[in-house]
Amino acid sequence: MKIKVQLFCGDEIAMGPGKADLLDAIAEHGSISAAGKSMGMSYSRAWGLVDVMNRCWNDPLVETSPGSHHGGGARVTEFGRTVLGEYRALLIRLESAADAGEMATLRGALLPSPRPSRKG
Repeated sequence: MKIKVQLFCGDEIAMGPGKADLLDAIAEHGSISAAGKSMGMSYSRAWGLVDVMNRCWNDPLVETSPGSHHGGGARVTEFGRTVLGEYRALLIRLESAADAGEMATLRGALLPSPRPSRKG
C-alpha cells in the first residue's frame, strides 16, 4: 500500500512527490534544465512545474538568473528549502501513522491489484 501526498492550491498541485524531487534536483544541479534532464523530463515540463510552485506559495520556491556568457541558473530559495523540509517531514509522519489500526484495516481489505474490468 502506498500513500501519495499532494498539496493543492486551487486546481493546481502546489507540492507533491515529483515536485519535491524536482526541487532536490534543482538544488543539486543549479539549473532547471539539468534538473529536468536528470529526471528524464524536458526543460519546458520542468519549467512548468517550477512556475506552478512559484505561483502557489507566499514566496517563490525557486529563483532563476538569466543566461549569459557565464550561464544562467536556478536555486531553491530558503523558503523553498523550508517548504520542502516540511513536506518531507509530513511524509515521514504519515508513513509512521500508516502503521496505525486504520491503515492495517484498509491494507487488509485492499486487493493487491484490481480485478479485471467488466466493461465491454
